[in-house]
Amino acid sequence: MRTVFRMKRTRRAQIAAGVMTLMVPTAAYALTAGSAPAYAGPATKFAPGGLSASGATGTTGADRPAVRHARTHSRFAIRPRTIDALGGQVVHVHGRLLPAFAGSKVRLQALFAGQWRTLSSTRTGSLGGFLVRYATSGTGDHRLRVLFDGDRKASFARAGAGSLTVYTPTVASWYDDGGDTACGFHAYYGVANKSLPCGTKVKFDYGGRTVTATVDDRGPFVPGRDYDLNQNTAAALGFGGVDTVWSSVQ
Repeated sequence: MRTVFRMKRTRRAQIAAGVMTLMVPTAAYALTAGSAPAYAGPATKFAPGGLSASGATGTTGADRPAVRHARTHSRFAIRPRTIDALGGQVVHVHGRLLPAFAGSKVRLQALFAGQWRTLSSTRTGSLGGFLVRYATSGTGDHRLRVLFDGDRKASFARAGAGSLTVYTPTVASWYDDGGDTACGFHAYYGVANKSLPCGTKVKFDYGGRTVTATVDDRGPFVPGRDYDLNQNTAAALGFGGVDTVWSSVQ
């Protein structure tokens, strides 16, 4: 009987110890919920919002400095060239915008009377390459440039793209202007026209040769002809008789 009693007493002690062990977390939770801080453990744990689990450490999103992403410096890789075209002809300007970002908008501009005017635009490919197409109109000699306005990834950039001369086909003849001229002066490279103001510059292209002449006389008065080239202008072009030339009023 004594032996049995001692075993029962030992069993009651083990059960009581187990109950106390289960009560320890509950007590710790009670301390945490109350005014006294609970033991946080060897490491501080942080919540997803940037605050520590206890709310005593960490920073909020508003406290963090704003992250500024510097835009990449842009530049064009393009070879300027001289483009001669008849009115209505489509011309092409190509190059690359660096660094290479797909979808960047590139504009082709021409200088008209001191003002840059956008002719056409396109967007870059995956390697930064671009090809701008423009259907010419009118006549004249214009400087060209390409322009990138910049975006959130890259900065503004521009570069010269050469020049564009737009011609129209006209019928011309030639004459020797040894006498007086209607404009009262002799230009070395002179040309006669019925309506252009005296002193107007006209660029001619014939057989691959070009020359810029000055209107200094009136004529020709033969139906179907637009210009009478003087002897110097005709010689510079290798022109003789009556033929079609490309002309561009400057």
